[in-house]
Amino acid sequence: MTEYRITAGFLPLLDSLLLVIAREKGFAAAENIDLALVRETSWANIRDRTAVGHFDVAHMLAPMPIAASLGLTPIAAPVIAPMALGLGGNAVTVSTALWQRMADAGAPDTLDAAAVGNALAKVVAQSGRKLRFAVVHPHSGHNYELRYWLAACGIHPDRDVEIVILPPPLMADALKAGGVDGYCVGEPWNSVGVASGAGVIATVKSQIWRASPEKVLGVTQAWAGRNPQALAALLRAFHAASLWCDSPANHGEAAVILSTPAYLGQPAELIQRGLSGRLETALGKQAKIEDFFIPHARAATFPWTSHALWFYSQMVRWGDVAHSAENARIAAASYRPDLYRAAIAGAPAGDIRPPETFFDGRVFDPEKLDAYIREQA
Repeated sequence: MTEYRITAGFLPLLDSLLLVIAREKGFAAAENIDLALVRETSWANIRDRTAVGHFDVAHMLAPMPIAASLGLTPIAAPVIAPMALGLGGNAVTVSTALWQRMADAGAPDTLDAAAVGNALAKVVAQSGRKLRFAVVHPHSGHNYELRYWLAACGIHPDRDVEIVILPPPLMADALKAGGVDGYCVGEPWNSVGVASGAGVIATVKSQIWRASPEKVLGVTQAWAGRNPQALAALLRAFHAASLWCDSPANHGEAAVILSTPAYLGQPAELIQRGLSGRLETALGKQAKIEDFFIPHARAATFPWTSHALWFYSQMVRWGDVAHSAENARIAAASYRPDLYRAAIAGAPAGDIRPPETFFDGRVFDPEKLDAYIREQA
């Protein structure tokens, strides 16, 4: 049987889990894949090295294939997402000083997105300077979800605060040094910020948009076209890894594997917080968060085209791209449920999830995309 040599880029994040486990627990080898994992330092590097062919596939931000397909990236290389790599896993962490001001303004320690956001709005209105928040990349779920949360709470993300870009591993240090007042990032970097004493987890992604998409497997259209059998084998390997990761009995071992210097290079105890959803939101304060990170359940690895369309709607909302029927078509086509379905038995029959409700009560119905975009203008 043919052996496939596949090189995958990844960033040191909890949601690189399926790539790491597929290699370390033999799921890739079972599909005759020699999977090489290359740790990168930033999402821009992931994007560019995938575009020029250094990586065959990559752990990728969910909006990144959409941006690449719409021509919003420096190197023209259409990218597709034939698989998602789980749901959730992000949080918003703020400095201890900012959290104290938010608490004084009524923020509860329950992670409730509306109540915490309303308290932040009061602080922003009274602040003598613009608060600065970091996200990992302009075309990231972190950026669009942070903006959605802020705007829904009455904070204009381009006028009332400053949003800057930082690689995930630098965020806790930037918070501790006072370079930023808060950040939105995936685990374990929220837990690292808390453990350092610099930060408090104010809210989590699952509070803003429950069971929402986060990372995908990104691959150029060209590579996918040349290597259909290798891609299908890789999807099967990652799907098998997702099943293994879904069992709480395996979380301890998974955290130990991820903790090694080649992968996340952080203590296993911090990593296991995200896997279990038992986060320490502040020093000595713990919370159990339902659906914090989902590696397999709820069709967590299926690349729903409706998820692509929500990200596209936010690209339009914040001026990244003009809305048109053709751009919406391109955005939806960048997610490839057909490839997933061809490789993996038992996949969902449809490509679009039912309308989804956000923390502010607003509903995203992909069948009413034009109206949704108009309402947010």
